Amino acid sequence: MPTSISYDVEIPIDPLLPPKAGEGGFVPCNPHSEVLPAGWKYDHPDTKPLTSPILVDHDVAIKMRDGITLYADVYRPPEPSAPVPTILCWSPFGKKFNGVMSLALMTPWNLGIKSGTLSGLEKFEAPDPADWVPRGYAIVNIDIRGTGDSEGTMVVLGSQEAEDGYDTIEALAEMSWCSGKVGLAGNSHLAIAQWFIAALQPPHLAAIAPWEGCGDLYREQFARGGIYSGDLFDRLIAKYMLHGHGGIESFRQMFKKSPLANNWWNDKRPVMKNINVPTYITGTWTNTMHGMGAIRGWLEVASSQKWLRWHPWQEWYDLWGNPQAKEELFQFMDHFLQGKDNGWEKTPPVRMAVLRFGEPDPSKPQSYENVVEDDFPIPRTEYKPMFFNSSGDLSEAAPSDSSVLSYNSESAESVSFTHMFSKTTRLVGLPKAVIYMSCPDHEDMDIYIQLEKLSKSGEPMVNLNIPWEGLPIKSFSEFTPKEATEVVQYRGPSGILRASLRSIDESKSMHPNWPFHPHDKEEKVPAGTVVKLDIGIWAFGIEYEAGESIRVHVSGRTRSVDNFGTLDHLNNKGTHRVHIGGQTPSHVILPFV
Repeated sequence: MPTSISYDVEIPIDPLLPPKAGEGGFVPCNPHSEVLPAGWKYDHPDTKPLTSPILVDHDVAIKMRDGITLYADVYRPPEPSAPVPTILCWSPFGKKFNGVMSLALMTPWNLGIKSGTLSGLEKFEAPDPADWVPRGYAIVNIDIRGTGDSEGTMVVLGSQEAEDGYDTIEALAEMSWCSGKVGLAGNSHLAIAQWFIAALQPPHLAAIAPWEGCGDLYREQFARGGIYSGDLFDRLIAKYMLHGHGGIESFRQMFKKSPLANNWWNDKRPVMKNINVPTYITGTWTNTMHGMGAIRGWLEVASSQKWLRWHPWQEWYDLWGNPQAKEELFQFMDHFLQGKDNGWEKTPPVRMAVLRFGEPDPSKPQSYENVVEDDFPIPRTEYKPMFFNSSGDLSEAAPSDSSVLSYNSESAESVSFTHMFSKTTRLVGLPKAVIYMSCPDHEDMDIYIQLEKLSKSGEPMVNLNIPWEGLPIKSFSEFTPKEATEVVQYRGPSGILRASLRSIDESKSMHPNWPFHPHDKEEKVPAGTVVKLDIGIWAFGIEYEAGESIRVHVSGRTRSVDNFGTLDHLNNKGTHRVHIGGQTPSHVILPFV
């Protein structure tokens, strides 16, 4: 089955550091099998011992349709054993780079995940074989194309990864130890890959469980609003976390060559409508990359057997540290891969979460989770426009008189608008900004919208993305700057748009408040001209008590807790003007439930 992938642009390639023995768990290719006995323990004080033996087939060779060989580690029950279903964990981070290493490297306090939770056999962002093999599964951790000792050049998602995933699923299904049923599970890259692979409909793919999966790498990760935001990937992930012999497709170089969406960029957006297998989706408001993909997955996946659980936690905590999440994934896969009549299909199709923000309060929950709803977006939602006023207020009535507020777009300045709630109020869903802007000094504008929660005393509030329980700190004031990262802190959702890329293709917009911008042509804004901008804001779910407020910032740079983009990529000069009232009724649309 030859590949049919082609693009109308040359793909730039960056070098990757080759893998080194002992770094990130890497072991040079050495095909062999061994049995890890019950009681075996990975050499780390925080790991748990195995409760039963596991047969490990190291470096199993799997041939792709174009002749490239990938290498995988297979964890399965010792022989003799009846054939078992398989869960494939698909990502580029090294098949022996585990959660224990990653938590120590990238998170404060291991995210509060208890010692003894992981075995060390788990691939980064993947299920733990120590949990799954005793239940009658094989776990397959693979080095995808171009990573580790697998052959080829590393591609980052898109059609090539999808085809490789298809070929791998079909090869695994034919192996003697496999029952013929294969599932996909895992978080972040492992989740995004599921959208692509499942859309090709491999015959032996039985179910998928995308845990936090971005749905459009160009518009949601690497070029948000048309502005390059791949710095985290370039300077951390590609430089230190990815290793291989054949190089990697370069997002940074491609953006320099083609900042507008071309066939290569658009190939990084999966066709979710082609997914027809049982699908269990999770999402969270606090992740600034994956949320909109999870929502589009819920709206577009064609399977009638699909579930959405929106949780209040950081994704790695939910995957590894949340007992409910682990038990539900067992139940889902047991039902669809092992055929167990375990009541899974009685699980409510939609459950949401609502954040509260702020310091720990023994009298109130940190957040609300497992809130059962009929659908998402929640059908009873009232999408209420809240208009900007020159006084800095947000009001339900648009000002009859026009006015202008401005900020220096080359600084951290912003203009802001605030509404105080008179009673407990929940905003859950997709907000949008509709703003009228001009710039007398330049023909383009990079606009950032930030929704912020304020305390009863008017101070900005922060959400902790993991439970306070078990942490060595008890307040936000105890965080050091190094600890106060987007992994554990969240200020609220943002919206981003470069004004020259404002055109909308309504046929691809999944919701009126999340417009799809093709980003395939520039429409400059002549200096001083007022232009209307529809800016989708990342979905959110927050409860406000009486006396608390929502504040909307409009500025020329991000105010979020994130590290995706730097100021290097902004196209701002001089003053930005926000036009208010009259014929230019700038406002936000908020989802009241």
